[in-house]
Amino acid sequence: MTSKASEHPTTLTTPSDRELVITRVFDAPRSLVFEAWTKPEHVRQWYGLRSLTTFVCEIDFRPGGAWRWGQRGPDGSEVVFSGEYKEIVPPERIVYTEVFEQMPGPVVLTTLSFDEEDGRTTLTSRSVWPSAEILAGAIAMGMEAGVVEQYERLDEHLRTMT
Repeated sequence: MTSKASEHPTTLTTPSDRELVITRVFDAPRSLVFEAWTKPEHVRQWYGLRSLTTFVCEIDFRPGGAWRWGQRGPDGSEVVFSGEYKEIVPPERIVYTEVFEQMPGPVVLTTLSFDEEDGRTTLTSRSVWPSAEILAGAIAMGMEAGVVEQYERLDEHLRTMT
């Protein structure tokens, strides 16, 4: 799975039936990409889909701290994700859990890696899902389009931060 809506494509791969890897290069140093991912004032600018409104963005950025990000549609429906930070190594890596609050169940464990080369940052999200069926269901629900749009929005926001 690869989508290219700008100069750098967002790539989604499934190296195993329970793993999802999302990769994207951003034309920004990793300290900036890390900041954009970890501070609420930035996350509110790029999180989620353009057609929805971000109504919650809570970040207690410390190991053991919680996060909760959510959007609301014009019909009042909500899409909210939350979890706990497990490991933080600024500006290199964040390990956290994630739950889709509208369908609570086993958590997804995600490791974000921020790797910089020549002023560009490769952001890699490697997640382990509770089961192959849950991962397949998320992909079937259109996860890829949402991820691509969100990463495009992050790219646009990073350009305003430099």
